[in-house]
Amino acid sequence: MEQQNTPTYIYLHGFASGPQSAKAKYLRDRFATIQIDLKTPDLNQADFPHLTITRQLSQVKAEFPPLDVPVTLIGSSLGGLTAAWLGQEQLQVQQLVLLAPAFQFLSHWLPKLGEKQLKQWQAEQYLMVYHYAEKRSLPLRYEFVQDVAQYHDLELQRSIPTLILHGCHDEVIPIQASRDFAAQRPWIQLIELDSDHSLGNVLPEIWQATQIFCHIQRGSE
Repeated sequence: MEQQNTPTYIYLHGFASGPQSAKAKYLRDRFATIQIDLKTPDLNQADFPHLTITRQLSQVKAEFPPLDVPVTLIGSSLGGLTAAWLGQEQLQVQQLVLLAPAFQFLSHWLPKLGEKQLKQWQAEQYLMVYHYAEKRSLPLRYEFVQDVAQYHDLELQRSIPTLILHGCHDEVIPIQASRDFAAQRPWIQLIELDSDHSLGNVLPEIWQATQIFCHIQRGSE
């Protein structure tokens, strides 16, 4: 039976990804070696076309343990942005580990689509997006953009202990987004890694930094 003072750890995967991603599986396995169950909810909810940040927030909140149990969130990319908002809104969240978090998401993502494709998406309401977990393109409603636009990074001001790990060669969310975010928030520790957005070549470093930051006992590893 879980003790009340034992944190619940939840991992939030990134956009167009899933709980079987390389990072999710690696971290789940690492946590298992020290007898901790890392929860990895599927934020797609078998309905990727209607994905929104608001839906992710509601889904993850429903996974929270009783109020007397602290929660540590580990979020990757868009899951990192979702984790940051949960940390802002839910006092039960006492630590954040953010992996290449999608700060300034729309300002980085939308220009890559181009004005023509963006207008077409707005007119037709659906955009075909390649989903890495499904290994195929799926439609995404324009409501996704409208919803994300409601969430302004500047409003994330709760001084919750936060570790950000971001690749210096990130081609999706430039590391400057995390630098800017951390520069105005002294409670954030930023570690810059020699990697890209996937962080696939630095998983052991991520695990080590997470253990230290979260004061996780190494146990029988």
